[in-house]
Amino acid sequence: MISLNHILVPHDFSETSAAAVRYALALARNSRARITFLHVGSSAQAAFDTEFPIGLEDAREDAIRERLLKIVTPQEQVEFNPQFVVRPGNPAAEIVRFAGQHDVDLIVMGTHGRGFVAHVVMGNVAERVVRTAPCPVLTVRDPNVGATVAEKISASEATA
Repeated sequence: MISLNHILVPHDFSETSAAAVRYALALARNSRARITFLHVGSSAQAAFDTEFPIGLEDAREDAIRERLLKIVTPQEQVEFNPQFVVRPGNPAAEIVRFAGQHDVDLIVMGTHGRGFVAHVVMGNVAERVVRTAPCPVLTVRDPNVGATVAEKISASEATA
C-alpha cells in the first residue's frame, strides 16, 4: 500500500490551485498526511525587489503568507496544521527542490491546460514538475473548464 506522509501543494492563487487544494486536503485527511502549501515568486520580481528599501521584502512575504492562510478554512487549519512556505525563484525548480529536501511523498498541483501554441511558447510549470519531481505528481485541472467543454459539445450536438 502507498503511504502518504507529506503532501506538497504549490499554490499560485489561481482557480486550478484552489481545485488542487481540495484534492490535497481530501488525500491528507484519508492518509493522515501532513500538508505544506508552497508559493514561489518569480525571479524577475525578486530581483526587482532588491531596489526597494530594507523591510519591503518582508512585508511582501507577509502579505503572501496572509493570502496563503486564506486558502484553507479555520477548521482545516486546526485539523491539518499546514505549513505555509514562500520562496523566490523559478516555480518548477523550487517546487522540485522543496519536494526533494523535505521528503515529500506526493505533489498535488493545478495545471492550467493551455493550448499547444501557448504551451510551446510559454512552457508549463506542471509539466516540468512532473518530469523532474522526486515523487509522484497529481495534476488537477480547473473543474469549470471541463464543464464548459461539455456544455459546448452538448450545444453543438443539439444543433446538429
